[in-house]
Amino acid sequence: MARRAFTLFLAVTLTIVLAGSGCAGKDSTVKVAVEFNNHAACAYVAQFNDWFDEAGLEMLPVFQVYESAAAIAASLARGDIQVGYLGLTGAITAFARGVPIKIISGVHKYGYSLMARPGIESIFDLQGKTIGCLREGTVTDILLKLMIERYELEDLTIRRFSPANAVLALISGSLDAAIIPEQHATVAEANGFPLLVRSQEIWPGMQGDVLVVTTGLIESNPGLVGELMAITKRSTEWVNAYLQETAVIMAMQLQIAGGELQSGGITPATSLDITPEIMARSMERVVYSVSVDPEIVQDTIDFMVGLGYIEEGIKAADILDLSFLEQA
Repeated sequence: MARRAFTLFLAVTLTIVLAGSGCAGKDSTVKVAVEFNNHAACAYVAQFNDWFDEAGLEMLPVFQVYESAAAIAASLARGDIQVGYLGLTGAITAFARGVPIKIISGVHKYGYSLMARPGIESIFDLQGKTIGCLREGTVTDILLKLMIERYELEDLTIRRFSPANAVLALISGSLDAAIIPEQHATVAEANGFPLLVRSQEIWPGMQGDVLVVTTGLIESNPGLVGELMAITKRSTEWVNAYLQETAVIMAMQLQIAGGELQSGGITPATSLDITPEIMARSMERVVYSVSVDPEIVQDTIDFMVGLGYIEEGIKAADILDLSFLEQA
């Protein structure tokens, strides 16, 4: 089996090769984006194992890297991509702003942690402290808002950082704590910052990333979408069965990908080590699953409405199309 030598997959061009199965012609392309983390490990594994090629989908790297779900959502809105593995809240925000997309499956659950400097041993020690997280409306922001509400935290200073730069801010002493996605959380831990709280403690059952496709793609090429769903499911099962092997693949690809971030320029945070050992520990904190609970999606929508991030009226059924998952 030919292996591409750990080429970048974080944003790839999905070229449809005419194979007599209802796919588009040879010149048709569908662009896919993935975040700079191990949440969508299934996508990396599928590329590494040549499963896209076997299905007649040749993956051509275009050397772009998206550091956050917000960047992927913006790319979907511009029409630059048609498929995205991104955080649920990013997908909801894009949909609320009129981007014609559907969630066709889950990708993972949990996979976010609150990391704190030594000496902070309890959530209640965060009173009056400076905490970092991603921009408003992201999964980390929602988790932080839930944590503030549940534990009645006051006098917090919230600073917005990309995940990698939040790790650097912890190291420099600019932050007392940060709520960040994996693998960044485990990288912070390896640099001396203990894990204080995991996302499952803040929000049991929470949905992490989801697989999103444009409605135009569903209408024009449902066969392709079905193939993509089947590969995602197969690869997710492989990740769960071979976590150590997946950790090696992820560590090597993300080290390479760090130099190609398309989120305002290359950041020194990409120089932080992402070893297979760190990656394996990180992935143990993520639940890889294609399942998605409509009630959790609706709860997320309602909470975002309550925060004023989106307008009310959206129903989970509006954004979900689980027919491809049911057939996979």
